[in-house]
Amino acid sequence: MRDTARRFRVFYNSIKGKILMLFLVAFLVACGLTLLNVWTLSTVRVRLNLSECYDDLFNSVLEARRFEKNLLIYGGEDNRREGMLYLDKADATAAELSKDIERIAGPAGLIRFRQTLEQYRREFAGMGAGAPAGRDAARGSGKVLVDMAEEFIHTKREMIHRTIFHVSLLPFAYLAVFLAFMAFLIKVIANSLLKPLGMIGQITARVAKGDFSPVDSGGHHHIEEVAGLIEALNRMALELTANQENLLQARKIAALGTLTAGIAHEINNPINNIMISAESLLETHGEAMDDEGREVVGDILSQAERAGEIVRNLLDFSRTEKAGFSPLAPDVVVKSSLALLKNQLLVSGLGMRVDVPHDLEPISGNLRHLQQVFLNLLQNAIAATPAGGSIEVSGADADDCVRLTVRDTGSGIDKDNLPHIFEPFYTTKEVGKGTGLGLAVTYSIIKRHGGRIEVESEPGKGTAFHVLLPKAPASPGPMEVVGDAR
Repeated sequence: MRDTARRFRVFYNSIKGKILMLFLVAFLVACGLTLLNVWTLSTVRVRLNLSECYDDLFNSVLEARRFEKNLLIYGGEDNRREGMLYLDKADATAAELSKDIERIAGPAGLIRFRQTLEQYRREFAGMGAGAPAGRDAARGSGKVLVDMAEEFIHTKREMIHRTIFHVSLLPFAYLAVFLAFMAFLIKVIANSLLKPLGMIGQITARVAKGDFSPVDSGGHHHIEEVAGLIEALNRMALELTANQENLLQARKIAALGTLTAGIAHEINNPINNIMISAESLLETHGEAMDDEGREVVGDILSQAERAGEIVRNLLDFSRTEKAGFSPLAPDVVVKSSLALLKNQLLVSGLGMRVDVPHDLEPISGNLRHLQQVFLNLLQNAIAATPAGGSIEVSGADADDCVRLTVRDTGSGIDKDNLPHIFEPFYTTKEVGKGTGLGLAVTYSIIKRHGGRIEVESEPGKGTAFHVLLPKAPASPGPMEVVGDAR
């Protein structure tokens, strides 16, 4: 019962429900007016029939009076008999009309008419040429009877005229109902359609100018369709905000990638020459050098190697060619990445938990590149988590994607730094301990895979990176999953 009431409220609060209810009310009113019209016409017909009966009563009394005159002038039983026949007919008509006479003249009027008619019958029957007093009494009763019958006809005709007047007002009632219906319909359309459409037009213009703030319902939250549309607009605004940030980040990375690709290639050759020269110097004159000289050459080699690693990261970051993708088992991608960090995890003193189900659907990607993604995320987690902390890698289905999460219990990321963590060369590590390219390379690789990366962090409570990668497209035949360990 409660569910039915809720569904009715939802239906009534919708534009479709309001219009349907409006048409239903208009239909019921039209049906009521039609029935009233039929009933009124039926009443007119009945009253016209009764009016004809009153005319018959009046004519019967008049005919009886005509024979009364003949009886007075000429005498004769034929005139008496004919007059009595018309009085019998008048008495029968009066009996037929008794209920209606009582309605228009009251019970007293009906009794008076019947008594007068009966008295006239007696007086008419006793009329004779030698009884002047009887003739005068009959003439008086006949006149009263005619006046009463004539009054009945007059009253009945007035009632018929009033009924016809009421019937003539029905078209105006129809017009009033139609105008009220149109006014209410215009109000419903204005409040339920035109105002929300105007508001949506303003919202669209605001979004076109780059304002993606949430939309207020503007008092139209009670209209089901408008509330749903505004909710969809709010979701769209959130998606546009997120996509705009991603687009800006992607453009920034693309521009930097183009710049760093050329720089990296130019720097790579001098670094190689420095390393070769330092190694040759150490091999040729190493024995002749003192400890300080060998230490200086070792520092040259160490820093040249570090510079070479930065160049390799720059080349990975600026790489634009599309690597070959194949279906990959998510748990194998994670486990193969962890295997590359096995020793580093052992000496870190951190707890490690992996919860990537074997039955997750395959993802489409390049194994080496995805290994680099998780290596970067895991190395950052190890660096940010003090001894005794823990790192967790989990996986779950997320509609058309697979969500892989790397979560740590480290120091977290400050709120002011979060918008910049994927920018190239941005790092919060000490000088000499980070290049600021790890997350930028990670972001670039995930974008090339058609996925996205999200971060949750709170200072002092750790960080979680969510990598969402698209599932491999369904194949009509058996599909070989690269690295499937199942």
